Amino acid sequence: MVIKVFLASSSGSTAIKKKQQDVVAFLEALKVDYAQLDIACNEENRMWMRQNVPEEKKPSNGIPLPPQIFNEESYCGDYETFFDAKEDNAVYSFLGLAPPPGSKGHAEEDEEQEEEDLQSENEEEADVEEEGQEEEYLEETQEEETE
Repeated sequence: MVIKVFLASSSGSTAIKKKQQDVVAFLEALKVDYAQLDIACNEENRMWMRQNVPEEKKPSNGIPLPPQIFNEESYCGDYETFFDAKEDNAVYSFLGLAPPPGSKGHAEEDEEQEEEDLQSENEEEADVEEEGQEEEYLEETQEEETE
């Protein structure tokens, strides 16, 4: 699966340029396989992006601004949703990708599983301890009754 980042190579907006650079730099840092698709020089890319951004995600004027991010044909989001995912350490999930082994996202999943396993072990130990206490009580009660 290839992540598609729709960019404008010749944007007059400094804010858009910074957002595009932020997305690309972060994907490169994560070594995510992605393709940059220019909407400024390629009318086909521009039309595809505009048609495939969901209506509810388009601004009031109906024209989504770059960067827009897709996983193949599936819409992931714009810069704001990418930024939120980055802040929540959920970029792989945002992109629809499994985190690579040893990555932060993967480590968090492992930690959650370890916590669940530890909780189960503690519950089992508590059950065994409770059963042992019940048996002791029954034995004591039976001894008292026989005396």
